[in-house]
Formats: sequence, C-alpha cells, structure tokens
Amino acid sequence: MSDKDEEIVFASIYTPDKAWLSRAVPETVLEPELPIIDTHFHLSAFNGHRYMLDEFRKDIVSCGHNIDATVFVECGTQYVETGPDHMKPVGETQFITALTASEQDGGSSDIAAAIVAFADLTLGDRTHEVLLAHIGAAKGRLRGIRQRAKWDADPRVKGKYSADIPHLYLQPAFSEGMRTMASLGLSFDASVYHPQIPDVTALARAHPEVKVILIHSGSPVGHSSYAGREKENHADWLSSMKDFADCPNAYVKLGGVLMNLANFDFLREKAPPTSERLAQLWRPYIEPCIELFGAERCMVSSNFPVDKAGFSYATVWNMFKHITRGCSAHEKEMVHSGTARHVYRINGS
Repeated sequence: MSDKDEEIVFASIYTPDKAWLSRAVPETVLEPELPIIDTHFHLSAFNGHRYMLDEFRKDIVSCGHNIDATVFVECGTQYVETGPDHMKPVGETQFITALTASEQDGGSSDIAAAIVAFADLTLGDRTHEVLLAHIGAAKGRLRGIRQRAKWDADPRVKGKYSADIPHLYLQPAFSEGMRTMASLGLSFDASVYHPQIPDVTALARAHPEVKVILIHSGSPVGHSSYAGREKENHADWLSSMKDFADCPNAYVKLGGVLMNLANFDFLREKAPPTSERLAQLWRPYIEPCIELFGAERCMVSSNFPVDKAGFSYATVWNMFKHITRGCSAHEKEMVHSGTARHVYRINGS
C-alpha cells in the first residue's frame, strides 16, 4: 500500500492488502484467557475480495485471543432475487443461518451466535411481515435490526452506504417500525455519523423499551470537510455522547472507526500500526465511552473485514486490552464479553 500513489476515499471499503498486512510487527497476545465476543463482523464478497466463513475462522484461530462468540451484522449480501422488495433481505439471514449452522455446537467459538438483520422499519405492516420472516429464518438467533441512517451534506462523507434522506430516525414511520420491532423483543443497531448522534438520542428517548446500540463509537468523522478540525470534531462528538449516555437503554459498540475517523492513512503508511499505536489513535473515542456509559453498556467489536484494510484481527484485540488495562477485572469482563452476552442474549444470558 505504501507504494501506491493513491488518495484514500475514507467512505469507501478497501480490499485488504495481504502483503502490506504481513509487514506488521509481531506482538505478544495480551491477556490471552480473557473471553471476547466480537459484536460486529460481516461475511461477504466486495470489490472482488472474498471474506466468508473460512476466512473469518482463519482469523479467529490464528489471532491467539480467546474469541468466545461473534455477532453477524447485515451487509446486504445474498438477498433473495425474486418476490417483494421488502422481503429480499431475508435471504441474507437464511444464508448466514445455514452457513454457520455447524458452528453452533458449543465449540471453541460460536460464529454468528447472534444475528442482526436488515429490515426497512418505515413500511408499516410490511415491516412486521419481514421481521417475522427474519425470526423464522434465523432459527432462534435473530437478536436485532440494523438500518443505516448515515447522511451528510458533504457527498464524500455521506458515501455509498448511507440513507437517502437526513434524519431518518426522526420520521414518524420509523417510530412505528421501532414499536413493531420492540413487540418482538428485538434490539436496534444505530448507524450514523457523529453529527447525527442527537437523532439516535431522540430515538432512544422515544423508545425506552428498545435497547439502542450505537455502532462504531458513533462513527466520528475526520476526513473531507471535517479534516483539520480534530478538536472541534471531538468536542461535538463528546457532547453528543454525554447526552446519549443519559438514556438508560443506550449502548455503544466500541471500535470500528478506521474509515471515518481517518487518522491512519493505510494507503500511504509503510506498515500496519502496532496495537499500542492503534490504541493511541483511537483512545480518545473509546475510553470516554467506557467512562460515560460504564462497562455494563459498552462492548468491543472488530468491524471485520472492513477494518482489516488497516490491521490484523490480533491487533484490534490487543488494542482494546491496552485501552482497558486500568479497568477492574469485572469491567474488563463486561466490555469484552459480558455486555454482549446480556444485550444479544448469547450463551443463555
């Protein structure tokens, strides 16, 4: 990657460069016995890159960390090609459920122990129909829904994987869908950029019966029209996170900020960051979450294979362990696995 004369487009998804990743400095695995639940991974093929069960399992086995279970999050793959549009996402749940069925055997790592699917929550009765179909397809593993609301006036920030309109979560039809989802015992994974966190707070306040999980530490943005405004961006992010933390039903997935925070240019750096370097870069957006929400409402995530463009699966877990070094044993357990067991009802929790 360092040999490429290319300007990174941070809202894009990049194919991991195996040769570049191999330049990483070998590290000792920290706290190898600490159980980890990876609360955010995808299986898909994108930009000609295949990252499916074999590739993910290889990362888990080779990383040296104690990956106890993982949560699959929708990524728009394997949709049904025929029938009503609102039902097509059920194909992804069917595919992942069948693909990972053999992983649910009480072995060393339960891959896709919980599933977070996509459904358009603005469709009234059709939303209820698709949610019931997801529940049936997941065979007891559906735990939540993710619907992206990412939007920004800067098209370079908004990117491809975004909502068509601003303030999606504030639409009356969306609230109706949240009520339908709540009646079925599902949580909600919220996906926004950091200036939109107030929308997520409003959503959590309007629906206290739903566990609202803000992914990617609130996706702090530091590129394009946000570049050169690090102090202002962080202050805005922190203020919004403080308000969100006041909601008892608010949770945060830590990490997953490589693409939008944009403070590590993996297309130009000579080698991947060490876990200590990554901790230094990401600490301002991870440590405050633990302080604001408490360990009982924070959980770690890899965002693989998206973040594999910047570092290995082993590196991300060492990074979290560096940041939580000063936490108590209970706090470490909650952040790395306990909160996820409760929120996503994994291993009987």
